[in-house]
Amino acid sequence: MSDPTQVTEARPARTVRLEATNHEGSLLGKTVSLAKFASGKEAGFAFADILFAIDLSNEIVLGDAFPDWRGNIYDIQMVPDMSTLVEWKPGMDSVIGDYWLKNGEPVPICPRNLVRRLLARLAGHGYTASAAVEIEATLFEESVHEARAKEYRDLTPLGGSTGATYHLARSKDWVDYMEAVTARLDSVGIAWEAWTDEAAPGQTELNIAVTDPLTLCDNWARARQVMREVAFERGHTVSFMAKPTAGFGQGAHINLSLQKDGVNQFFAEDAPSDLMLHAIGGLLATMEGATSVVMPQITSYRRLVDLTGPPTTVSWGVNNKSAAVRAITGHPKYSRLEYRLPGSDVNPYLTLAVVLAGVLAGIEKDITPPEQVTDMAWCMPEDGVVKRIPDTMSKAGAALDADPLLREYLGDEFVDFWVASRRWEWMEFHTKGGDPFAELSAWESRRYFEFP
Repeated sequence: MSDPTQVTEARPARTVRLEATNHEGSLLGKTVSLAKFASGKEAGFAFADILFAIDLSNEIVLGDAFPDWRGNIYDIQMVPDMSTLVEWKPGMDSVIGDYWLKNGEPVPICPRNLVRRLLARLAGHGYTASAAVEIEATLFEESVHEARAKEYRDLTPLGGSTGATYHLARSKDWVDYMEAVTARLDSVGIAWEAWTDEAAPGQTELNIAVTDPLTLCDNWARARQVMREVAFERGHTVSFMAKPTAGFGQGAHINLSLQKDGVNQFFAEDAPSDLMLHAIGGLLATMEGATSVVMPQITSYRRLVDLTGPPTTVSWGVNNKSAAVRAITGHPKYSRLEYRLPGSDVNPYLTLAVVLAGVLAGIEKDITPPEQVTDMAWCMPEDGVVKRIPDTMSKAGAALDADPLLREYLGDEFVDFWVASRRWEWMEFHTKGGDPFAELSAWESRRYFEFP
């Protein structure tokens, strides 16, 4: 990869955009001059630690512990990962980085470094991972300025008001938008596999191609940014909110497999391999606590309606799309697990972190999964045999707080920080205008429509 700090006639001086997510999943950054980038690309660039201390309304979050690296708006270092540097557009490059302390240690709650650490632990067993994601989003005719003026309510779905799956009847403006998105993805080197219309009016699903988990997270975060920028340029808007209207929700299904020496370790003839079964066991053992991370916002839980697509039970099954974990088996290349719980509003890195944590727990502790669900996993009786997924932010946060496995693999500091941030979010909703009985409250639209 060419170095943007080397000025040539073919590559004139340009700016560089530094990129990294906060815990909420918003892509943050700053744009620096070529000279500034050259001076800081190894030591890193100062970012105020307040990025981990504010909510989506820029309010200071109270109630969580302040470790020694966070306090009076100290600086942490965003160190760019030069392998992620791309030409984003003529005149500007972009690069993704990680948050580090000045003593050279990673910020304990840095989302990208959490994925790095868990992949290293997996590598200690001789495994590498491959992952892909299916991103859902909803497109609207209105520009972002018009959407803001309407407080994100009563917007016009792009492509028509009829919801359908796989139909090719979307109007040309919807098709033109998706073709522009995929062209932009191609230009920045993000491999994609497919796109299609989804169940709700204006809704699309974009499949990001399989790669290693860290690169997948980078591609996922950037793909959302591409979709936003293309929408802005075309006078439209797009939302990754878990439920941007009172209709269908939006998910982000993770597909994961493990390899050793290039061989898929989840493959076995006509059944899940033993390793796959242990991975399933770990994912189900940690699912109630993981719900807090993969369903991060108030609106996330409004998706959990039986028979509408998202899983509602802590369950698994071979080729069972109503279960929370779907096992795809019997193929030496494509055998994999599909983790179907996350909403489209997640932080990509934290989502992969909790999935990897569950897989590692299952492998290292030989966790055996319960019996698979061979029928429909929705509407199951609450008899204690198959648990329901926590259906509120409070229940999910309490489950994470009490989960010894996720504390072991993600770290106490991250778990305590995250649980405190979700308690704050719950309090903000209940004290500043949120309506728990509405299908979708105006407070949620204002807070989440443009984020992450």
